[in-house]
Amino acid sequence: MSALGAEAAISKLQGWSVAENGKAIEKTFKFADFNEAFGFMTRAALKADKMDHHPEWFNVYNKVEVTLTTHDAGDVTELDVELAGFMDEIAG
Repeated sequence: MSALGAEAAISKLQGWSVAENGKAIEKTFKFADFNEAFGFMTRAALKADKMDHHPEWFNVYNKVEVTLTTHDAGDVTELDVELAGFMDEIAG
């Protein structure tokens, strides 16, 4: 998969930003409670596993911090954009 670049990726998405290293995109999702946050992570994990493209993420209570990059490409690719779009969709 060829690199798309973080700037190009966020132009296709809402609420995502370029990570400090410039080689990833990131977003923090906030939910009503832990149950909703965990449900989001479960749905995203099932999609990510089907894509064989797994996020870097961190969860505390109702917050899920997500970082997406394609390690093989050393940058952001369409896989990241697809997964980010799916996450936005299921987050509501």
